[in-house]
Amino acid sequence: MKHLFSLINGWAKGLYLGRGCGEAAEEGRDVADELLMEARKNNMILKNSGTVCGEGSNCFAAACSQRGEKGVNQDCSIVCEEFGSQEDMIFCGIFDGHGSWGHYVARKVRKSLPASLLCNWQKALALTSLDGNSTSICHSEIWKESFLRSCAAIDKELKENPKLDSFNSGTTALSIVKQGQLLVIANVGDSRAIMATRADDGRLVPLQLTVDFKPNLPQEAERIIHCNGRVFCLRDEPGVHRVWLPNVEMPGLAMSRAFGDYCVKNFGVISVPEITQRLISGRDQFIVLATDGVWDVISNQEAVDIVSSTKDRRKSARRLVRCAVHAWRRKRRGIALDDCSAVCLFFHSSHPEPIYSTIPPSSRKA
Repeated sequence: MKHLFSLINGWAKGLYLGRGCGEAAEEGRDVADELLMEARKNNMILKNSGTVCGEGSNCFAAACSQRGEKGVNQDCSIVCEEFGSQEDMIFCGIFDGHGSWGHYVARKVRKSLPASLLCNWQKALALTSLDGNSTSICHSEIWKESFLRSCAAIDKELKENPKLDSFNSGTTALSIVKQGQLLVIANVGDSRAIMATRADDGRLVPLQLTVDFKPNLPQEAERIIHCNGRVFCLRDEPGVHRVWLPNVEMPGLAMSRAFGDYCVKNFGVISVPEITQRLISGRDQFIVLATDGVWDVISNQEAVDIVSSTKDRRKSARRLVRCAVHAWRRKRRGIALDDCSAVCLFFHSSHPEPIYSTIPPSSRKA
């Protein structure tokens, strides 16, 4: 791994000494790609379904994705343990494509985002160190700037990619980076992240970490309308607000932020992520990332209860997805089942037993 870090240092020095931005950026992306390839060889990257456990971060992750009834599964996810070859870092992302090319767009963003983010993070760290400001580094600000740069670059790449038709197709992207006890969340779209944390009375309760970016949110609707887009529900879909072009009833986008969807990018839909941070405390137990197919029928508290009561954590994401599928069929009869995907990230992998959200069954009164 030493030669990878020498590559990083050499690339950073090239930036500092004024090497061409295009050349330096390309080399930086190559370094990031090589780090991710090394992680794949060491089985530290998980895609879509399965589990991964990292020794350095003391975290355990489980993921599951199930196709709905609308055709190809347009959801996908990724978990990268020891992100950037840092033992205490982990990256998780979940993506929900839409439109005829949505599954291709989602997988392209899944592939591009970790490498681009790692590249921008390394660049910011290296330049800060070379400037002699390493003692005043604010890691959360570096991650924020890295996410913003990465999302802007990826959306531009999608638009310029001749092999992808992203004009009427796109994807959401919800991702987190855990660096030690620092948690950084970046959200584009209507997927959701929740934290299961221990309340004063011992119960596990949910803390919602993200906003579902639907078009009817006041700040989102204001931006869309200001850009001459329209937001309204169809008669046969009461309560489902969508984004429409000024003079024609298309595309009917059900979220206000997304990668791709260039037909409405000039009408208020953006790919700028909302970025938040949190310091993980001893009360925090796990995070759930899931697509809207899960949250449409499962409440935050129900998700915490389902995951925390699963005896085998390796099956936690699968159980949550299956519960969502059953809830769809019970609550939404006659409506096509959406793709359902979830990633569960546990902070204390050294404790394999379930984390009960209330009182363990053995302690309950008959």
